[in-house]
Amino acid sequence: MKTTAKAVLLTAAVLFLFSGAFAFAQSEKNIEKTLSPYFFVESESGSGDPEGGGSPSTDSTDHFFLKKTDVSVKISGVIAAVTVRQHYANEGKDTVHGTYIFPASTRAAVHGMTMTIGDRVIRAKIEEKDEARQIYETAKSEGKSASLLEQKRPNVFSMSVANILPGDLVVIELQYTELLVPTEGTYQFVYPTVVGPRYTDMDEAGAPQGEKWVKNPYLKEGSAPRTAFDIGVDLSTGMPIQEAVCNTHETDIRWDGADLAHIGLADPGDFGGDRDFILRYRLVDKQITSGLMLYEGETENFFLLMMQPPERVKPAHIPGREYIFVVDVSGSMNGFPLNTTKELLGDLVGNLRPTDAFNVLLFAGVSNLMAPNSLPATPGNLSQALSFIDGQQGSGGTDLFSAMNRAMAIPASEGFARTLVIVTDGYIHAENAVFESIQNNLNRANVFAFGIGSSVNRFLIEGMAKAGQGEPFVVTGPAEAPDAARRFREYIASPVLTGIDVEFEGFDAYDVEPRSFPDLFAARPVLLIGKWRGEADGKITIRGTTGSGAYEKSFAVGETSPADANEALRYLWARTRISRLSDFNPQPHDPENRAEIVSLGLTYNLLTAFTSFVAVDEIIRNPGGEGEDVKQPLPLPKGVSNLAVSSGPVSVPEPELMLLGILCSGMLLIIHIRHIRRRRMQKKKAA
Repeated sequence: MKTTAKAVLLTAAVLFLFSGAFAFAQSEKNIEKTLSPYFFVESESGSGDPEGGGSPSTDSTDHFFLKKTDVSVKISGVIAAVTVRQHYANEGKDTVHGTYIFPASTRAAVHGMTMTIGDRVIRAKIEEKDEARQIYETAKSEGKSASLLEQKRPNVFSMSVANILPGDLVVIELQYTELLVPTEGTYQFVYPTVVGPRYTDMDEAGAPQGEKWVKNPYLKEGSAPRTAFDIGVDLSTGMPIQEAVCNTHETDIRWDGADLAHIGLADPGDFGGDRDFILRYRLVDKQITSGLMLYEGETENFFLLMMQPPERVKPAHIPGREYIFVVDVSGSMNGFPLNTTKELLGDLVGNLRPTDAFNVLLFAGVSNLMAPNSLPATPGNLSQALSFIDGQQGSGGTDLFSAMNRAMAIPASEGFARTLVIVTDGYIHAENAVFESIQNNLNRANVFAFGIGSSVNRFLIEGMAKAGQGEPFVVTGPAEAPDAARRFREYIASPVLTGIDVEFEGFDAYDVEPRSFPDLFAARPVLLIGKWRGEADGKITIRGTTGSGAYEKSFAVGETSPADANEALRYLWARTRISRLSDFNPQPHDPENRAEIVSLGLTYNLLTAFTSFVAVDEIIRNPGGEGEDVKQPLPLPKGVSNLAVSSGPVSVPEPELMLLGILCSGMLLIIHIRHIRRRRMQKKKAA
């Protein structure tokens, strides 16, 4: 082939390649996108486009319509009553319809909501979810201000606010209650502040409406906060408090006697809305508030029994155990979470007994198993495991479901009791699939779940432990890792109480939760909540087995009088029943199951997966309902890096790609012409 022909072919090939690249850039618009979170992009001019493309039509201030969250907590005995006030303001030039995703406690019974615009206060009504959404959308289109509170997960809520006019201030107030159950004599109140980004491979185009909350904008790591957060707690225990401490936030504590304390942020201006607020307190001598509480209502009566557990007894002989550590090394674990995980696992693995067997499975988008079969806990194998873990940096998605199933499939070690130890921040989307897998393998392993991070997905962590009849742990910082490892070793060495059974004599109790008890690993109270008919008399007896033999304790009902102050028991009972039917149930959408959840939500005025709160101001303030739909960008949880949010495929913009192709082709053409001229000059010289 002649040189000229080669040059022509080379030029044609380059043109073909660039035309193909251009065609790919055009077709990239049609590629299916996953339902994943994304970074909020703000331009230098002050206008923002959360999708990172297109022509922004609103000022960036419109995307930050949540200005402040105020939380007021009143803890009386073992019940926390929480009021959350969200302040929404429109500081832009156009009307805004906003959506804000925020977390809550997994045990929260949300029973009230109001919307305040100016001097008008509108009390929200509880409706079936689809009906509430229709009421909201109608009000939005008619130009009425409205708000809609929906449950996306038991610990993830969505607030939608329609027709926020320029200059408007809208205050949404939520009320919820929850039960505080001590562990090892320590009480803990947790207020989650931010929902971490969730990993999912679900296609955006085919995703159901109820799952689209996952696609939410996030601010990049280190971004300045765009909203304020404040919280105050009034702690009244009825018994002397030995210690009250908050390690997650700088706080001021003011005492009003031995059993009453007021806790507030030391500096509300120091943003604390990117991590869980965790208050821990202990009573003198690690006492716990145990006993019977009664409430007598107009149509139903409720009771709550908390029984202090027996003393832990260590058995003389502990059977051989097999531990499989399933460790999250995804992008959201990069940095502090993964470093803390390494410390935790170093302690757990390093303290295994020679008679134990173990394995390690690391997972992100794919999983990596240390050995095909579990290994004896010899010094050499333990050292290999620590090296295997220590080399991780954290990247990729979080495919916990596949990793856990692979761990379950590891051949069992004969004569060993298997325990799965799952370590993750829980930033996944398909929690129910994980719960179902654990429940389907209950005869093969129990599950202990460690949540690592400043704002973990507690629904997943607690749900895995509950489904696997184990215990949940949450480690918010490196300093907590040694204590968590110690508690884990104590729990698995000796359950506190097994074979638990309850008997009612002369007390007509019904609709009692829970229906059955797993082995009690942690030193926490045995808890019963239910309804009763007739006279408050008779006795309740709890039996079981400890490490030293049979155990029995009885409570005389007649010694306790019903109290109006215990009205929260009706919400707590309904929330407990809903939790069993919905939260950790692999089939919550079963028609019969759904109908019961809806009935409970409507009867007890509670937010559920299938009931929502909706408030409508009947004044038409924006005829036609025109406005910009925006999502409030969320801060990344403290300690979570940008790797937690996928930025998607990177492509060269179409105009730049075309110009690059033209320039390269032109350069090749110039080279080709110069080459022809040289050849002609060489021929002339030769002649």
